[in-house]
Amino acid sequence: MCAASEHREERAGFTLIEALAALAVAGLVMSVLATMTSQWFPAWNRGVSRVQRAEMLSLALRRIANDLSAAEFVPSNRDETQPLFEGGELGVTFVRKAIGPNVGPGLDIVQIGETANGPDVALVRSRTPFTPLPVGVSLSETLDFVDRVVLLTPPFRLSFAYADASLAWWPDWHEAGRLPTAVRLTILDRSRGGLAIMSRVARIHVDAPGAGCIEGERDCVSSRLDEPQQGPKAAFGGARSD
Repeated sequence: MCAASEHREERAGFTLIEALAALAVAGLVMSVLATMTSQWFPAWNRGVSRVQRAEMLSLALRRIANDLSAAEFVPSNRDETQPLFEGGELGVTFVRKAIGPNVGPGLDIVQIGETANGPDVALVRSRTPFTPLPVGVSLSETLDFVDRVVLLTPPFRLSFAYADASLAWWPDWHEAGRLPTAVRLTILDRSRGGLAIMSRVARIHVDAPGAGCIEGERDCVSSRLDEPQQGPKAAFGGARSD
């Protein structure tokens, strides 16, 4: 009886030592994993954030480029021969076929530009159904844009440039007799001093009007110059202020 009891006590003591050793090893492993994770996870998180940001910026550029590629040569009213297309360095307004859910056939005036977004500004796309505008009235005085969609938020900013038929680039496009051949979109990072981080060129497929594009009563072909009439020809970005 005594021998059997002593044997059981020896086995119990050995099992306790094994358990303590296993706990010590597990604690060491957990400590090593915690140290490695604390050093590796922030770098991994930054990498994921960069990928997500690049995807967001690429999606915004693709959407804007698709919009611009569908621009139509449509004058603002029957008395105008120039297409309704107003392009600046930080925004653009143009006419395209209406798209989207619950949108019937017809044309939209699309505006892409910076607007107030809390204490800062954001790049917003908005639209309104196209109707001929009164003569001598500006777009801002007559149009109420709706369906606002935020495309870019700080610290990012989008800059536009416009190419004529000779592929010379202009910082703006106003009162021209035709649509630009292409529009260059450049995303700037204001947190890095306005550094250009992504760019894309949207080619406009319609470069001439069709006959009778306003209610079938006027030939929309313009006899004016192809180049924009306002602003000197300048290097891209020369007039922008960050």
